[in-house]
Formats: sequence, C-alpha cells, structure tokens
Amino acid sequence: MLITLLRRFLPRYARQTWFVLLLLLIQSLANLYLPNLNADIINNGVAKADTDYIWRTGGVMLGVTLLLGILAVIAVYFASRTSMGVGRDVRAAVFASVQSFSAREMNKFGTASLITRNTNDVQQVQLFLQIALTFLVSAPILAIGGVIMAIREDATLSWLLVVVVPLMGIVIGILLYLGVPLFQKVQKKVDRITQIMREQITGVRVVRAFRRGETERVRFEEANADLTATQLRVNRVFASAFPALLAIMNLSTVAILWFGASLVDSGDMPIGNLTAFLQYIMQILFAVMTATFMVILVPRAEA
Repeated sequence: MLITLLRRFLPRYARQTWFVLLLLLIQSLANLYLPNLNADIINNGVAKADTDYIWRTGGVMLGVTLLLGILAVIAVYFASRTSMGVGRDVRAAVFASVQSFSAREMNKFGTASLITRNTNDVQQVQLFLQIALTFLVSAPILAIGGVIMAIREDATLSWLLVVVVPLMGIVIGILLYLGVPLFQKVQKKVDRITQIMREQITGVRVVRAFRRGETERVRFEEANADLTATQLRVNRVFASAFPALLAIMNLSTVAILWFGASLVDSGDMPIGNLTAFLQYIMQILFAVMTATFMVILVPRAEA
C-alpha cells in the first residue's frame, strides 16, 4: 500500500526529489571525507608538530563542516516541501474517492475509519517520506562508503564489522517481527476511538435524552485503555531495542580501541588511522541505527 501510494504521487515531485538525493549524496561523501582529514591532522600535523599543516587541514575541515550544515538545511527544506505536497495530494485523492462511494461502500469502511485514513494515516505517510528523504537515502551511502574507507584505513580490524553489523541486523529483524503486528492492532484501536468519539458528538442529544452519559463515558474509557495498553506494548518493544543497539555500539568501540591499541603500540597502525577507523565504524553503525528508526516508521505508514 505504501509503495503504491509513493509510486502514484511522488513522481509529481521528481525534480525536488532528485535535487534532495543529490544534496544527500554530496553530504554523505563529505561526511566520509572528514575522518580522513582528521587522521591527516594527527599523523602529519600533531605527530610532527607541524602547526601550519594543522591550520591548513583544520581550515579545510571547517569548510567541509560548513558545507555540510548548508546542504543539510537545504535538503530538509525541500524534503519537507515534497512530503507535505505528497500528503496534500493523498488527502485530496482520498477525499475525492470517498465522495464517489456508494452507501454500501460507506458502510463497509465506516465513517470513523475513513476519517482516520484522511488524517492520522496521511500524517504517518508524510512523516515516513520526510525522514526517508532526509536520512534513509544517506544511510546506505554512509554504510557502504564507511566499510570501504574503514578497510582502506586498516583491513586488520575490519573483521569487527563481520561481528557487529549482523548483531545489529538481528536486533532490527526482531523489531520488525514484533512491531508490524502491534502497529496493525494500534490502527484498529485508533479507528475504534474515532468511531466512538464521532458517535458521541453526533448523537449527544440522544445520549442526554436517554441519560446514557455514564454508559458512553465507560465505553470510551474502555476503548481508550485498550489503545493505551497496546501503545505501551509497542513502546516497550522499541524502548528495549535501542539500549541493545547502543550496547553493541559501545562494545564495538571498546573492541576497536582494545585491538587497535596493540597495532599502534607495535607501529603497524598510525594513531590517526585508528581514530579515523573508529569514526568510520561509528558512521556505519549510525547508518544501521537510522535504518532501525525507519523500521519504526514503516509499519505505521504501511498500516
């Protein structure tokens, strides 16, 4: 459903989308270049006490950082315009489609469900598209580029990637396995809340005439408590996942410094290269964390 929507409405904003992708590509390449500059400062500047080299390379790093900031602002601006435009078009299409429904089709979907589809569901699609255009595109570039640059710095420590990345992949897989059914349940319970609210608002005179206020209050509280319990289950699943991912990241940092220290001590690896290798590993893991965040959004947008 989500892919079908994007295929239908996103091509209308093809120029903006390609422009954002170009900005993200440049931004990702600049991010991959910074650790290399940092390694050069340590190896050729600090180690040799060459102040001029430190100033020159530091100036280049500052320029790259400023470029990153400018590109990020522009990319977020156009990504927001694109996602909001797609959301507007989807809402208009849903509204136009509902107007053509027969009475039988209206009864099949229900007014509450249609209201939710045109408000909350479209907002989830907008949020997914904005985050996807802002982060998801750069994540594979940072991951693949980070692996290449890390191996370039030192292939000896690259075996850590074979251990760390699959571990994070397992955590993400568990999240997806547990998250999709829960978000589908949340969707149904949100529809139920919307239905009850609509019935109580449109039928307020009937409720008062038959003194059903207390009954309707209990009915709403039960539906609300049911939705709250399901939302708490969702939050517990994802709340337990992020500490696990952070633990993997921190343990990988300790492992890199532990094994890298012996290489630096033996002279097989310059300390600047170790610093750059650590930064590249963090970029790779950050890309995986970004993918994890998208795992949270995809079930909600798909539901």
